[in-house]
Amino acid sequence: MKKKTYSAKPSDVTRKWYVIDASEAPLGRVATVVATLLTGKGKPMFTHHIDTGDFVVIINAQDIVVTGKKMEDKKYYRHSNYPGGLTTTSLKEHMEKDPTFAITKAVRGMLPVNKLRSDRLLRLKVYAGSEHNHAAQKPEILSVKEGK
Repeated sequence: MKKKTYSAKPSDVTRKWYVIDASEAPLGRVATVVATLLTGKGKPMFTHHIDTGDFVVIINAQDIVVTGKKMEDKKYYRHSNYPGGLTTTSLKEHMEKDPTFAITKAVRGMLPVNKLRSDRLLRLKVYAGSEHNHAAQKPEILSVKEGK
């Protein structure tokens, strides 16, 4: 008897909602957990070419934890495509302007670069404070604390 490889269908996917507190663990630790949830890699039905991931709500983005002197030393680069158009900003400057930027950028960098990435990022909801408007979805609180 021939065994068949299971491949999930988009109609089979059931998505859960998770809430993660960004002030519990360092930025990279939070981003890796979120990227895994968005891709759906922890599910038995995971299929590479089907988006099987869940929704993730991140709260307290303004209180992210970074180790060392990353607030001043971590740089983000942008180029205008004109000569001399390189703009450099630190993590601290970005956090003052938009507290959700660092988490979104970190998670985006950890997702695979393919046609599914933009749809996965749409399921990521990042809030600067502890309030979010997704209580109707009954999200499950997920802890990302170290030492767990």
